[in-house]
Amino acid sequence: MTQAPPPPAPPPSFTGAARPYGGGDPYADYRTAPFPFTHLVDLADRRLGAGVVAANDEFFAERENLLVPGAAVFDPERFGHKGKIMDGWETRRRRGTDAGRPHPAEDDHDWALIRLGAPGVVHGVVVDTAHFRGNHPQAVSVEATSLPGSPSPEDLLADTVKWTTLVPRTPVGGHAANGFVVDAGQRFTHLRLNQHPDGGVARLRVFGEVAPDPAWLAALGTVDLVALENGGVVEDASDRFYSPPEHTVHPGRSRQMDDGWETRRRRDLGNDWIRYRLVGRGGIRAVEIDTAYLKGNAAGWAALSVRDVEGGEPDAWTEVLPRTRLQPDTNHRFVLDAPVVATHARVDIFPDGGISRLRLFGSLTEDATTHLESRHHNLTP
Repeated sequence: MTQAPPPPAPPPSFTGAARPYGGGDPYADYRTAPFPFTHLVDLADRRLGAGVVAANDEFFAERENLLVPGAAVFDPERFGHKGKIMDGWETRRRRGTDAGRPHPAEDDHDWALIRLGAPGVVHGVVVDTAHFRGNHPQAVSVEATSLPGSPSPEDLLADTVKWTTLVPRTPVGGHAANGFVVDAGQRFTHLRLNQHPDGGVARLRVFGEVAPDPAWLAALGTVDLVALENGGVVEDASDRFYSPPEHTVHPGRSRQMDDGWETRRRRDLGNDWIRYRLVGRGGIRAVEIDTAYLKGNAAGWAALSVRDVEGGEPDAWTEVLPRTRLQPDTNHRFVLDAPVVATHARVDIFPDGGISRLRLFGSLTEDATTHLESRHHNLTP
């Protein structure tokens, strides 16, 4: 009888304060570790439309800093009228009720409400306290809920809202990436980050799978079948040297060179590529390949191939856009002669370089729509 493999080890935990900053590289003593979920989409990415909609206190540093892309920055000389200016969300020090009870009560805590940029299933959370060395929270907890539409802070704070605990109250360390595995198995739209009793958090990252609303996709009819916000996924790529391939399915046009995908310079006769899984099985009618802001490093040529693992030969790739010359800093549009049904797509660039965005416009098949509707129903708490 074959034994089941042992469960994966929990991610390392960090507690306690870090040493005061002593000069040099502020990240030299930063505590972090590899987490098993960081390859997934950051559902709280500001570039997807995520936002910090409210917080009970942000006296020292604004709540919006929580979702800024990139690592937190530390400037030891930067002070303002309220004290040290930190790149994160920082609340004032909590106090008790009177001189006889100067310490905060056990349940006193600060909170921030986060709207996910793309509703989805959360598999991991990182509460990053970078540069908060002695002013980090003693513990944190994270809750989640799912509400339709665009609820206000008052809607989210109503007594009728059901919150699901993703991370129970857990001690955390200062100047550290505090990671937590989540196994809730539900679709959420908003999170509540609690810090006990007060302090500062530099960044919040929420990793998971996008679970789109099938009613919205059906109402649109023609959608981008590879867009991250709709549930498209980058499965693999030949090269991630300068910037990640996931950028190619981000919303909107690229805003600068590193907001796309760029590979190192090839010194062989091969080529670079990205492989995608579509939102669901669908018919592709039109293609956009954008090289915005890639001027001296855009790919020279590109080709697009697709496969359908649910029909025909699942391992066979069919070229739907032959190798085509690309121009720098240009959005290239192609209308296919007829809709091409696929579940996966692959863009090949020749010989190297980069593209900023890929759009595959089309409609889901009836079976794919039914599957998304069933998944949406099963994941909604």
